[in-house]
Amino acid sequence: MPNNSPLSTLNSPLKREQQNLEWKESWRDDYLRWICGFANADGGVLVIGRNDRGQPVGVANAARLLEEIPNKVRDVLGIMVAVNLVSEDGKELVEIRVDPYPSPVSYKGEYHYRSGSTKQELKGAALSHFLLKKQGLHWDAMALPGLKADALDAGALHLFRQQALRSQRLPEAALHESDALLLERLHLLADGVCKRATALLFHSQPSRWFTGAYVKIGFFESDADLRYQDEVDGPLLLQVNKTIEVLQAKYLKALISYEGLQRVETWPMPMAALREAVLNAVVHKDYTSGAPIQISVYSDKVMIWNSGRLPPEWTVERLLSKHPSAPFNPDIANTFFRSGQIEAWGRGIERMVQTCLEAGRPSPVLQVESIGVWVTFPFAPAQVTTLRKPVETLVETPVETPVETLAKTPEKILAALKARPDLTLAELASSIGKSLSAVERATAKLVKEERLRFVGPKKGGHWEVLE
Repeated sequence: MPNNSPLSTLNSPLKREQQNLEWKESWRDDYLRWICGFANADGGVLVIGRNDRGQPVGVANAARLLEEIPNKVRDVLGIMVAVNLVSEDGKELVEIRVDPYPSPVSYKGEYHYRSGSTKQELKGAALSHFLLKKQGLHWDAMALPGLKADALDAGALHLFRQQALRSQRLPEAALHESDALLLERLHLLADGVCKRATALLFHSQPSRWFTGAYVKIGFFESDADLRYQDEVDGPLLLQVNKTIEVLQAKYLKALISYEGLQRVETWPMPMAALREAVLNAVVHKDYTSGAPIQISVYSDKVMIWNSGRLPPEWTVERLLSKHPSAPFNPDIANTFFRSGQIEAWGRGIERMVQTCLEAGRPSPVLQVESIGVWVTFPFAPAQVTTLRKPVETLVETPVETPVETLAKTPEKILAALKARPDLTLAELASSIGKSLSAVERATAKLVKEERLRFVGPKKGGHWEVLE
């Protein structure tokens, strides 16, 4: 008997682009794929007997479909659905109601998923993430056989302990435990075996385990004209700071002003906002993609891309408004949270935008694509004309004045460190106008010659000139 479905009260023509509603003019067995897609997502309704404009045209064989469809769904998909006869404008329609299923549903070995108003067949990394999610798991939590805790980078673990001590997001006693116990507390061991997240966070060469687990930076005169580039590798916990140091020392130039005797540097964007964008990229990247995080620096903007994917139905508008925290890599995000580098409330984008606006800088622009997310920092007009010309720097240093550079760089380093022994290498490079790599080589040589040494811990220590 026909029943009064809620669908019969909707006005025609209906809106086709709906998350949980699809209609077809007549039944074909191929539409089992749509039912599979609904079952793997949030459920939905498939209506047979409407044309492409949503108008009811009816089906001539409704009684037969009421009997056949449930059996075909059960035999092919292994699930049960409700199939109802609906009457509208004197036409008989068949309504198929699909509940979301907690376990994966396949159509002849294919996994389909309803996203927005479209059906997608899941393959590759997307399928892997889907299957893990249905099991209550996530990619970065899977065990990585062959990696033991004693193979992790001691410097990265030491840095985490220092950061977590300041953040007070772990009991202080836990920070004095062995590395293995600390990793257990961070949920980074699975039955004593390191997880994928552990390798990314604390191994000295995470790209050895996962292709593309690094940051690539390039300076572009135009989209097709790359002038020079750098790569930042190492544990994720160190990549963020190292990336900011390289950007400041080699790719960006600050406007210099003075307040009395105080020197003030104004960067093209607030460093806090830039760091937040790099943090988001590192924490939320899809490390199965094989593509590194890419930072493209132009004379008028910085563009940051990562291969992360938003939850289904999330948009740029939702990212820019109040939203919950939904990290793509929960174990990686948890470790960054415990270290005090990120919050756990999904406020990173909001803080990044607010920081730029408060500093009088253009708001960053977000763009979401199927293969990743872009964050673009446009420069204010006053900053565009003052950016360093990287081509001149590259040509001048190695080609025109190599002898002068080799002779003067060590003396400049010693003089700068006498005046400011607390300088980091990136700050030192910026202050004397040399590249970070040149300063690293020169300071290493000075240390070897016993003309310079570093005293104290890596964070909080200082340089001591020995002559």
